Amino acid sequence: MPVRTRTRRIRRLRLRSFTKEKNISWREAAKRDIRKHSEGGQMVRGARFKADVSQRELARAIGVNQHHISEMENGKRPIGKEMAKRLAEFFKMDYRLFL
Repeated sequence: MPVRTRTRRIRRLRLRSFTKEKNISWREAAKRDIRKHSEGGQMVRGARFKADVSQRELARAIGVNQHHISEMENGKRPIGKEMAKRLAEFFKMDYRLFL
């Protein structure tokens, strides 16, 4: 298993335990990342994390490349209205949350 994957899992666990212990909103817990990335990207990452879905699984389900999901999460690719609707349908959320 690559080292990157292990690092991400550790980071996930830290964030998860931080938000549970302090009982704060996800925006407060991810404030630093929101400044670095887009809020729509953080919504995709958060929804994906909550649903326990990998980028690859999400990409296959909505019909895009995994690389595009990564770029959206990191704020390098904008999330358009059509893509937001696909994501919303998959996660059963309102599409405006991703814009």
